[in-house]
Formats: sequence, structure tokens, C-alpha cells
Amino acid sequence: MKSDKNTENSNVFYTVAMRGLVAFPKMVMHFDAARDKSVAAIERALKENARIFLVAQHEAYVDNPKASDLYKVGVVAEIRQVLKLPDNVMKVLVEGVYKANLLRLIDDGKCLKAEVKRTPTYSRAKVDAVESEALMRSVKDVFERYASFFPKMPKELFSSVMTEEDPIKLFENIVYNCNLNYRDKQTLLEETHIINMLSILFACLTSEVEILELENLINEQTQNSIDKGQKEFYLREQLRVIQEQLGEDEAEENFAIISKIMDLKIDEKSREKLLKEADKLGKLPPSSQEAFVIKNYLDTILDLPWGKYTKAKLSLDKAAAVLEKDHYGLKKVKERILEFLAVHILNPEIKGQIICLAGPPGVGKTSVAKSIAHAMGRKYARVSLGGVRDEADIRGHRKTYVGAMPGRVITAIQQAGSANPLILFDEIDKLCSDIKGDPSSAMLEVLDSEQNNAFRDHFIEVPFDLSKAVFITTANNVSAIPGPLLDRMEVIELPSYTAEEKFHIAKEHLIPKQLKEHGLKTSQLKIDDGAVNEVIQYYTREAGVRTLERCMASLCRKAAKKIAGGEAKRVTIKQKDVHNYLGIRKYLADLSSKSDQVGVVNGLAWTSVGGVLMPLEVLTLKGSGKIEVTGSLGDVMKESSKIAVSYVRSVAEKYGIDPEFNTKTDLHIHAPEGAVPKDGPSAGVTMTTALVSALSGIPVRSDVAMTGEITLHGKVLPIGGLREKTMAAYKAGIKTVIIPVDNKSDLEEVDDAVKENIQFIFAENLEQVLENALCKDKEGDK
Repeated sequence: MKSDKNTENSNVFYTVAMRGLVAFPKMVMHFDAARDKSVAAIERALKENARIFLVAQHEAYVDNPKASDLYKVGVVAEIRQVLKLPDNVMKVLVEGVYKANLLRLIDDGKCLKAEVKRTPTYSRAKVDAVESEALMRSVKDVFERYASFFPKMPKELFSSVMTEEDPIKLFENIVYNCNLNYRDKQTLLEETHIINMLSILFACLTSEVEILELENLINEQTQNSIDKGQKEFYLREQLRVIQEQLGEDEAEENFAIISKIMDLKIDEKSREKLLKEADKLGKLPPSSQEAFVIKNYLDTILDLPWGKYTKAKLSLDKAAAVLEKDHYGLKKVKERILEFLAVHILNPEIKGQIICLAGPPGVGKTSVAKSIAHAMGRKYARVSLGGVRDEADIRGHRKTYVGAMPGRVITAIQQAGSANPLILFDEIDKLCSDIKGDPSSAMLEVLDSEQNNAFRDHFIEVPFDLSKAVFITTANNVSAIPGPLLDRMEVIELPSYTAEEKFHIAKEHLIPKQLKEHGLKTSQLKIDDGAVNEVIQYYTREAGVRTLERCMASLCRKAAKKIAGGEAKRVTIKQKDVHNYLGIRKYLADLSSKSDQVGVVNGLAWTSVGGVLMPLEVLTLKGSGKIEVTGSLGDVMKESSKIAVSYVRSVAEKYGIDPEFNTKTDLHIHAPEGAVPKDGPSAGVTMTTALVSALSGIPVRSDVAMTGEITLHGKVLPIGGLREKTMAAYKAGIKTVIIPVDNKSDLEEVDDAVKENIQFIFAENLEQVLENALCKDKEGDK
């Protein structure tokens, strides 16, 4: 395709950038084209005049060459044949036509084109016949030496070179058929004077012959040093001879490894084992698989912090300040951690204190462990055990296996860079066991202070002292931890947060954190207390604060959009605005009895996300004494209903109930929110009160809530989860809560705000419960 200039010497051709290949005029060669631009250029050239410009790249690794990546001299060639191979690869046969200079490279995105100017292949300068003859003889001599290394070289080619009298034909015969370096060939292509071309060709062939002779020498030396029957050492010996020729020596690196082993603070037996491995490494060739395994093994050993300990001065005041700053509430947890740190201050060498932080998701178990590490001034490393089902994950793999690596414990020590870090084993209750082994059994040694002073990982094979490290574990469900493993740990319960605690956490921690992450200042966004409480009560229902943090992040994003969009300079979110930002309420307030009713009692229940108010309803119907229990109740609650019916029968006369109601009246007991499973014995007093009210017609006070287990003789037994249950009553506006007398001591854990606003009645038996819960009898007397 002619250029717009339409001059005689300047043309535009589709271009292929050659990698490691150089074409010459009149030379027939083939090459493979795989790059999209090269394939496109060949296809377009075929459609037009079947000529293409071939120019070599400076560096073969460049995939998308620019003008600066290409040489300035190339060859315009005629495409003789194209064969398409799979994967969009073309095998192309070309014949060089003339030499050309690259004037301008054009890249249209799909293929390369070049504006080139034709240049003469050979200059017309006068050639000195004597000099030419001398050069031709020299070239023929070195070519004869070159050909001696290639027994399969065609005799016709050798004869034609040795008998050629024309210097140009001699040059072409050799260059077109010898395997020279592409940079040398490019130099020959750019030269135009035949004397200079022959001189360069002589230098190139001489260099190639010297390399071939050295290769031959190496092969001969190698062959002489090999014993018969030991052919497998051939490659090793060959490599050794090459290293001798190059002057390289692996001994220096091996000496450095031995020096490092000698400096390690380990016992003599372990040191002796490592020195044997280093000695074995020195006798192996570096490229062998066994050498790679040993090198990897020794590198791992040397990377471990043998005898390296972090020293920090513990201060209880500083630790208390760190814990208070990072976490709100959790008084008992903080107190136990400070006791733990106090013991470490008095006796730094103490062993065996392994704490398990147990609690529902999102209550801050992992962040408490980080705070402990910060307070102790130790390096922190976290090991996630969720879903680990292979014992080798804990103890490591034997180093002889392909892809072997140390276990998670040694890896954590390596990452921490200290032999006395604080290691957190997260989600220890999620360990699984299967055919590959039981990882919980492997953890027994790690968490046993009597054994872990010489912990043996299968990969490193030498004992490592873990006794100085501090181990903390976390779990959601303590009952899922195997007994022997649980026995090695002291469990600290992190309870679910109450609404009051969530409010303070949001104000003091979550909102400032989200403001910073979203690039907002406190002057730009204000979230009112009412809005925070609205989010806690109606948009989250969880034990921790993760969803609450996501809601605060959502409010920050929406405020950031308004501020960035210029709608407002300052955003204030009030309670009434939350609906506009977060949509409709996701959760409703707890169901409760709003007025004094017959057969409806406000019960209190514990869930994994906190306490809830659970009204219980009883309806009497004429029938034959059947008892219907609905509301997705578990076996324990169904048994509680039977106990309640039996007790009511025993006190029927006292409350004006027909003693034979069990034969004339059907009872239907129902707990609302029927899709939510409910179980446990603490609804016993609630069921009994509802039954007495329904059968006697005496209403139940709507401002009273209750919880407690019952016996057949009417005794009220203690229950769990009092802190969460009383918070639910407080949120629902309940004024009086009836609890078992044995739970009186648990009031220490109840929030102060709850104790100030609720009157607690301590019931020893059901008579006291009924006396305080029932409003009045039918006659209106109290």
C-alpha cells in the first residue's frame, strides 16, 4: 500500500515486530506469529500486496513494542505462504525483497504499520581486492572450524562456501544458514560495505567457535570424571565443571548458613541435626530437588525467633486505661484480665494461664485479645481455627512431602518475630475432625504448659519452646469444645450487650470511628441520642454491635453524599429522620400486655441476642380437659405446662376455681411469634399465673413481668440470663419484675438504670407470685 506522498523511496507497509529473528534481502525464512497485532498485520498485508515490513525488537520480552523498542533497519519481505495453527497462531513463510529504514511507526490499536525508506543492501564503494581475498580466506577458515561442530551440516552448503569466490555470495551463504545471535545479525544487516560485513562476520563466527569449543571441553571433562554405571551423576558433574569455568563457588553461601546455625540459641542435639542438614546441602548441586527441600527447611528454621523475647514493663494503670479506652462495659471481664496481668507482673515466669473468651458474635472477643497484647507490650498473632479439619494444619507436614510447610502455631511465631508473643486462637469451638485427624487433639500439647516447652512441629522437627508465649482462645459455644481441651482453659464469659451498653458503645466508639472512615468531621454530622436509640431498638437485634456499626456506617454514607453533593454543609439526624435514611423499621417492639387482662401474662425470656418480653396467653373452652400448647414450644416448656396445670388443680379452691375443671374445660396455652422456637423451664411461673387468671377470671397486672422455674409443690427455682431479661422489661416500660429469691445475688450484674426504675419482688413460692401479679378478684376486693 503506497503512502500519501506517493514517492519512489517512501512507502507504508504493515509491520511485524520480530522477537529474536532478523531477516535479510533474498533470504527465505519462516516464523510463527502469535500476537494479535502481528496476526492482523499479516492478514491485512495478504489482502493488499502481500508485502510486509519485518523489523527486530531490541528486547524479546516486550509484548507491545513502540518505535523506541524497535531497530531502525529492517527488511521488506514478500509473503510466500501462510499456515493457520490452533490458538490464533500463524506459521508464515517469507522471502526478503529489500532493506529499508524505519522512518515512522503507526499504531492504530489493531496492528502496526511503518513508513519506510528503501536503502541499498550493499554500497557501491570500491573494494580492495587483496583485502577482500584475505578476509574471505579468514572467514572460510573460521567457518570450517564452525562446521566441524555440526556433523549433520549439508555437504553442498559446506562445498559452496569453501569454493565461493564472490565476497557478497560468500557472506549471504554463511549468514543465511548459520545460527548467529540476533543482535549480531542486526549489526550485519545495518552494515552496507562488504569489507566491513565480512570483518564483523569473522568476529561473530570466531566468538561462536570459542563458545562451542568451551562447551566441548566441559563435556569432555565431565565425561572423564564419571564412573561407569553412575550415569545419573552426569548432570551434576556437568554443572560442577560449568561452575569451575565461571569461577562460582557455593561454599560461601553454605558457610553463611553454618554460621547462622552456630549462633542460634538452641540445644546441642538440635544444633547437631541442623549442621548435618547444612553439610548435606553443601554436597548437593543447587538445582536438585533435594537441595531445594533442605534449603527451604533451613531457611524456615533460621527465620524463627529462637531466644528472642520482647521486654515490656507492665503497668496495671496503663493496662486498665487501654482496656477502658478500647471497650465499654465488660466490668467482670476487665477485672479478670487485670488480675491476669497482675500475676504476670509479680511472676513473669508463670505458666498455664490460658484464657478462653466465650460469648456471642460481635461482642468484642478478638478486640479484647488485641487490647491485652497492647497492654502487655507483646507481639500479637492471630490463628483462625474455623473449619480446620486437618491435624497437619496445627503440627505442620513432614518436610519430605511436596509443598510441605510448618503448622499454624509455628507460622504465627514466625510472623510475630518473638518467642513470647500473645497468640489468639480464634473460633476454637469450630475445629472439625475427620479422616485426616483430629486437630483439637493436636491443640492439647500447644495449650498444655507442662508439654509445650518442647513443642515439636512435624516440619521443623526440632523442639521449640512455647512456654513463654501467652495463649488466648475465643469461642461462641463452649459446649462445642472437646472436654480435655476445655479443661486446659479458664473460660471468661462475655455477655451480650444491653441496649444501654450499645448506646454508649455507639456514642463513644462506633460513631467516631465511622466519621473518621467516611472523611467526616464532628461538625459536619451529628446523630442525636434519640436516633441512636431508634436504630438500636428497631433496626438491630443482635448480641454484639456489628449490625449497629453497619447502620451507623450507612448513616455516615448518606450524610457524606449530601455534603459532597452540595445539598448541605451540616447534617443532623434525629429520631424522626432515621426512617428516611434506613427505611422502614426492621424489628417491632416486644409484644406486651398493655392493660390488665384475664389469662395474659408478661413473661421474660433470654435469647442469643438479648432478653425479650414474651407474653403468654391462656384461653378456657368448654370441653373434656384437653390441653393444647402452641407457639413452637420445646419439650421443656410443654412439660412446664403440665406441671402448671397440676399445681393449679391442687390450689383450685383457694382461687375459686372449679376443682373438676380438668374434666370440663379445654385449655389452650399460646406463646405469640409462633415461628420463633422457644424452650426452657423459666416460663413456669408465667404459665401458672396465666392458668390461674384464665380459670378464676381474675385479671393480671399489665405492669408486672415475671420469670422463674416451678416445682409441683409450688416452689420457685432460680433461672439464668437475669441481666438480659430485666433489660427487656425496662425497655418495655415494666414497673415490677417478679424473680426467684435465689436470683437475688444476680442483681449485682443488672444495670444501674434498670435497678433504679424497676421494683423487684423476690418470690420463694407461687403463692407470692400470684399475690403480686393478680389484680383483684371478681368481687373487686384486693
